[in-house]
Amino acid sequence: MSSIPPLPSFHWPGRSGDRTSDTGSATPDPGTIVDCAIYVDGRRVHEKCGYAQALAEVREGGKGFVWLGLHNPGKQAMTEVADTFGLHALAAEDAIDADQRPKLERYDDILFLVLRTVQYHEHDLNSVSEIVNTGEIMVFMGPDFVITVRHGEHTELAGVRKAMEEDPAQLALGPGAVLHAVADRIVDSYVEVTEAIGEDVDAMEEAVFTPGSKIIIEAVYQLKREVVELRRAVKPLALPLQLLTHDVTLPLPKEIRRYLRDVTDHHTAVNDQIMDFNESLSALINAALAKVSVQQNTDMRKISAYAAMAAIPTMIAGVYGMNFEHMPELRWTYGYGLVIAAMAVLCGLLWVNFHRNNWL
Repeated sequence: MSSIPPLPSFHWPGRSGDRTSDTGSATPDPGTIVDCAIYVDGRRVHEKCGYAQALAEVREGGKGFVWLGLHNPGKQAMTEVADTFGLHALAAEDAIDADQRPKLERYDDILFLVLRTVQYHEHDLNSVSEIVNTGEIMVFMGPDFVITVRHGEHTELAGVRKAMEEDPAQLALGPGAVLHAVADRIVDSYVEVTEAIGEDVDAMEEAVFTPGSKIIIEAVYQLKREVVELRRAVKPLALPLQLLTHDVTLPLPKEIRRYLRDVTDHHTAVNDQIMDFNESLSALINAALAKVSVQQNTDMRKISAYAAMAAIPTMIAGVYGMNFEHMPELRWTYGYGLVIAAMAVLCGLLWVNFHRNNWL
């Protein structure tokens, strides 16, 4: 790799100057920097150094690249990083806002990739609770550096860095290898979350179509809403992956494009599966509502049948409660028993009829 001249810096409006340490590196907010290292020929060198010093050393030596990891950077911290690495002001501003849509932007020889992260939250099937948590990871890729910015508390990249450091041959491909590894890790998390959601959908279908089961329509709606949120995080990434794979004008090695094709295939499969979940849950909601309606109709028939059976003794008792002097069988010894027996027989006949018609 030939020596690359320093990229032009930018200044945020209203910013007076930079704060630097004795080593010449910027001093961002505590806890913002997760890790920073120089990689030469796929191997990590200089365990502890400021990112400004690391970038200067890489450009002076003309080989290797800097990998800087950030977590929830504030405006001041991101401004200092952008000034050091020559990031565009718009891209740096997007890196602060953790509500970006998946996208790929190019600023000269620097690529800016935004990915949405997802995490499955364990829950009770019939509860109305959050199922999918989302966050963001942004990747700035330049000729001699790669910056990963993570928002959220899940999908950490420490495992990605460790796996890359254990594979020097892959890491030797440069910053593009890191971009591929991050995208691959995010898409793999999509696969894991989609498999968990699929188990929930199967369990919900079984609950809806099991006779006598209690159906909570709110829980079905909640699952569908979480699937929609998952789709919003996953689907927009399709276009950036297609560009990274097929746009030969982008500054990516050919070998990295080949690896990204595999990531694109996995993403397409996940996206199709999420669409299937959405359609299945729509049909499941209609089926659940229909089942509830059938249950309500069954209950109304039972209530109507019992009301009809109660109407006969009520009517007879009402007639004999009119207190007329001249009524049949008022003074007959067996009149009371006959009336009770008649009411029992008539109610029994009604019960048999309703039972034959599956009303009771």
